[in-house]
Amino acid sequence: MNFILYWSMLIVICGFALSRGRRYERVAAGICLGGSVLTLLVHGMFGVDYVKVASGDMIIDFAVLAGFVIIALQSDRFWPLWIAGFQLTSSIAHLLKAVDETLIPQAYAAAERFWSYPILLFLALGTWRQYRRLQREDATPAAT
Repeated sequence: MNFILYWSMLIVICGFALSRGRRYERVAAGICLGGSVLTLLVHGMFGVDYVKVASGDMIIDFAVLAGFVIIALQSDRFWPLWIAGFQLTSSIAHLLKAVDETLIPQAYAAAERFWSYPILLFLALGTWRQYRRLQREDATPAAT
């Protein structure tokens, strides 16, 4: 169920961001899609049980974090700061597991996955607000 929910949200929200967003929304959507596909491939190739640090996931998560931080530093909007922060929280789960290998695998997996949903929701919100902003600007009569 979670798999279907996540991938449905991912496709709908990233499709919306790619079709209606500006540069930052489109890049963030590409990062979300790329990170999700890479994670799926890594899990399929190597299997992940979360008993030890999931090194493939960790590399992907830190690359996604770097992408989101770059967007947050360049954008003039606030939503990229939120998604970078959510991704940072997700990425820290790997460091916590490395520090304490007795961390329960289910807690580690949940900490890593949970923040994907708020990231998608904030991407949707940022795209929607940008789209509305552009509609208002287009509706404003030109000065003659």
